[in-house]
Amino acid sequence: MARDVNEILENAIYGSPETKPGERKLFLTTILERVYLALTKNQVRSAKTYQEVEQLLKKHSNLHVFLNAELGYSAYSNYVRLISTHNVPYTIVTPTGNTPFGLVIADKDQAIYSENPYVVDDVHKQDIEAY
Repeated sequence: MARDVNEILENAIYGSPETKPGERKLFLTTILERVYLALTKNQVRSAKTYQEVEQLLKKHSNLHVFLNAELGYSAYSNYVRLISTHNVPYTIVTPTGNTPFGLVIADKDQAIYSENPYVVDDVHKQDIEAY
C-alpha cells in the first residue's frame, strides 16, 4: 500500500515515466518498434517525393505521420498533400532534441518491428554522417 502511495505522489510531482525517451526524441515522439519509414530532413527537403511514402500510405490503414516542424511548411507541403489524399492523420512536431529525421511514418498503436525503416540513398548517408 505504501508503495502505491509513493508511486502516486511521484507521478503527481514528476509526471508519469516516459518509455524510451531517447527514441522518442530521435523519431519525433514515436518509438522505433512502431516505425515503418523514417526520412531524413534533407530527404524531405529534396525536390522529389519518395515513392516509398505513397506505397506505405496505400498499403497500411493504421498509420500516423510525424513531420519535423524545424523544416518549415514549404519543405514538407508535398507530403502533407499526399498524406491528406490518403486520409492519414499527421502531427507537426517540434523536436525536443537533436534528430536527423524530417518525416516518420509509424503505426498508431502497435509494434511492427520493421527490419530497415530507412530509404538509404546518398542524401540519407550524408545526413546520418553529419548527425
